[in-house]
Amino acid sequence: MKYLLMVLLLATMLSSCKHHPVADKVILGRVWTADNETPWAQGFAIMGDSIVAVGSVADLENWIGESTKKIETSADNIVVPGFIDTHTHFMEGGFALASVQLRDAKTPQEFINRIKAFAATLPKGEWITSGDWDHENWGGELPVKEWIDSVTHDNPVWINRLDGHMCLANSAALKIARIDDRIRDVEGGTIVRNSKGKITGVFKDNAMNMIYEIVPDPTDEQKDLALEAAMNYVAERGVTSVHNMSGYMDVFERARTNDELKTRIYAGMVLGEWKELNRKIAQDGRGDKWLRIGGLKEFVDGSLGSHTAAFFNPFTDAPTDSGFFITPEKVLYQRIKSADSAGLQVMTHAIGDKAIHTLLTIYEQVGEENGDRDRRFRIEHAQHIAPNDIPRFAQLNVIPSMQPYHAIDDGRFAERLIGSERIKTTYAFGSLIETHALLVFGSDWFVAPPTPLEGIYAAVTRQTLDGKNPTGWVPEQKISVEEALKSYTIRAAYASFEEDLKGSITPGKLADYVILEKNLFDIAPSEIRNVKILSTVVGGQQVYPKE
Repeated sequence: MKYLLMVLLLATMLSSCKHHPVADKVILGRVWTADNETPWAQGFAIMGDSIVAVGSVADLENWIGESTKKIETSADNIVVPGFIDTHTHFMEGGFALASVQLRDAKTPQEFINRIKAFAATLPKGEWITSGDWDHENWGGELPVKEWIDSVTHDNPVWINRLDGHMCLANSAALKIARIDDRIRDVEGGTIVRNSKGKITGVFKDNAMNMIYEIVPDPTDEQKDLALEAAMNYVAERGVTSVHNMSGYMDVFERARTNDELKTRIYAGMVLGEWKELNRKIAQDGRGDKWLRIGGLKEFVDGSLGSHTAAFFNPFTDAPTDSGFFITPEKVLYQRIKSADSAGLQVMTHAIGDKAIHTLLTIYEQVGEENGDRDRRFRIEHAQHIAPNDIPRFAQLNVIPSMQPYHAIDDGRFAERLIGSERIKTTYAFGSLIETHALLVFGSDWFVAPPTPLEGIYAAVTRQTLDGKNPTGWVPEQKISVEEALKSYTIRAAYASFEEDLKGSITPGKLADYVILEKNLFDIAPSEIRNVKILSTVVGGQQVYPKE
């Protein structure tokens, strides 16, 4: 009887081994998982679009069969979860790839020459948009329409500053919009005028709507091409998921229906459309692993570089100006409370200390009035925080959704704008981590490049783009490589209610990962931005380089 039991046990074991599933792929190498329980592994196995096993080389041997594709990375490489960019204007980024490139124009003449050269490639009457110019590159003088009128007389121009909070129109665009010097200012916006009261062509925040409403919409074909360009662009930079702040839902849905998405998208709408989003969710659900909906975007204020961020005290370089609210406080409260009562996630742009304080207070009030639930309120940017408001993020369970590249960009001029005291808690990554806030990172693309490795470099070194802060701008706000990685992976997944689906290399989660040329934990922080992306994989399928 004992012998028979041993035979039966052996037969069961052999049968079990014989039928052990074989993985489609096994990745071997140094793996940072973003999983707190097992942060490091020697590899993982993939079946279909999901991870089925993570562990040592010995743990993975049973998953390897004749049909398994085995990938062994080198000793210098590291494998990390796919990067999640929590703040993009994804389609605008795609459109900008095909437009005039002004971000690094260093002088007014270079600015003019690039627009002239680009206009020469266009048919008469076609609009020139995007651009991403930065007047700080030539000392802070705002451009005027006269700079470009003579080189764009056949094409209306409506080009944005890189932060998206002010645009320049040429005379051709103003003529189409029927705007002249008699135009009145609007609440929550500014029409820039010269010393004689003449409009210069620069419009800020809500004033920009005067021109935006007459710029022709792109065709469906142009939209689809822009999405394809955007997905390819971010894949090359290791991004496997993005949070799109608002708009273009129809484009994303068309791509999903046609099985053309290669980047996972958490798609938002503007807060004023919360009823429409609520109806859409009731009818179709919140989406799937490729396209998910549920977030709503709103603005409190503008930006630092445009002097439209709302501060308690005036700008240091403009003593009569303290910025302004784009959306009135009462309207903010009413919209946020209504959307939250419907179970939707609110993601609100706030940059100046007054805007952030006001928004935190509204979030706190709405949470008390609507009752306890897992709402995951977000503050987008959260750049210039009053010291007393820093611990409130963790206390109120509000997610600071920040863009570290902005810190090394704005760090070139922020002290001139807001002084030496306020910069101590600007881009306060370190203080937010210390007070246990759930910090997440993104790019704000098109405003900044969608390059997580540059974001990690920025958060870890805080070395400004002008090279003038080699030890870091406000160095006490630096964070570790591990914290920065978490902000682009597992914490970023949490920010869209997807932490059980992605964000770490864990059995049962989607096989979204990136192979990096060098181990970020072993190299000098200053080298991080130059590390190459060797491979970007979404759902087990390589999207960069193209197979």
